[in-house]
Amino acid sequence: MTSDTLPGHLHWEQDGEQRSCLWRSENGSAPPKKVLLADDRMPADQAYKLACEGTALLWQGDYHQARQLVQALGRRLEKKSSRNAKPVSSDITQVFHQHRQAQAHRARILGMVLIPVNGDLRIPLRRAPDVKLALTQAGVTEGEAFALSLRELLGIIGAFEWRKNGVDVPALGGKIHPYYGVFSPIRGEYIDLVQKARLPSDELAFDIGTGTGVLAAVLARKGVRRIIATDQDQRALACAADNLQRLGVASQVTLQTADLFPEGKAPLIICNPPWLPARPSSAIEYAVYDPDSRMLRGFLNGLKSHLTDDGEAWLIMSDLAEHLGLRGKDELFTLISAAGLVVAGKMDIRPRHGKATDNADPLHSARSQEVTSLWRLRHQL
Repeated sequence: MTSDTLPGHLHWEQDGEQRSCLWRSENGSAPPKKVLLADDRMPADQAYKLACEGTALLWQGDYHQARQLVQALGRRLEKKSSRNAKPVSSDITQVFHQHRQAQAHRARILGMVLIPVNGDLRIPLRRAPDVKLALTQAGVTEGEAFALSLRELLGIIGAFEWRKNGVDVPALGGKIHPYYGVFSPIRGEYIDLVQKARLPSDELAFDIGTGTGVLAAVLARKGVRRIIATDQDQRALACAADNLQRLGVASQVTLQTADLFPEGKAPLIICNPPWLPARPSSAIEYAVYDPDSRMLRGFLNGLKSHLTDDGEAWLIMSDLAEHLGLRGKDELFTLISAAGLVVAGKMDIRPRHGKATDNADPLHSARSQEVTSLWRLRHQL
């Protein structure tokens, strides 16, 4: 196999020779088939035309000029979007899918500006920042030189800052430090529901899909003596371990690799599954999108084998999917009943994030009605 046919590599021509390097993509996208070298001399209009045609630009110039180019591409996308804007559909589900398509198109175009990274995790460009620690914390190790999209690199740098500074969680009286690729608990209203809910038992709890470990930490602070927190993502488990240690509750929590449940039964089982039954387009979107409600169905159906007879399961869900027409209004009740469960109680809270009141958001009509709930579920008698 020659270098110009290696899978998972970028290929381009330079000085009359074929060159290649490793391609990295967190969302698993294939390397662009067409690659041109580009630098500060390339006009933004030309770069935009090439990106729209599917040609990636491997940057050789000033790093900050590359950032400005991505911003320029974004402005051209916005201008085209406003020029081609169609009348707003009355079908909110159609609006949602169009919004997702527009987001995917924007991500594809902006992702066409690529940045080279040496094997020592240094960027060989003028005025490039030191990203070695940020890349290392994202799981990248030294070795073969590679290239990645500048958009993804900026996401890694942003995640590095989130991890370093942490996210304030008033219910904990402390901070959660999310790792790259692990969904940050920026929507604190669901955490407040768990904080206020009355414990059915303080002996043992299962936290299904723990992520950053935030809900396991809240349960520990509420006095649950033993918690088993599961996740199938090793990055999430490492993140949870770090946060639980920082918050001083690690001795109460056992972390396990599992797809949903650990072995055994518990009198309290908590789960905050992805809220929207749609297909994610990147790894981190699995925290928001749950194709065919796989995790929701798995959680509800698994409670028969893992919830004690007198126990209680806490399901944390937004009803945004219902307002978007992605889930029927009675579908959740049907799933709960089919799993042999009854609703023992329900706590509701309105979202506090900015999009809930943003009239310019294309999904505002749905977001303005959204309610997040903690469903208290028990076995049918």
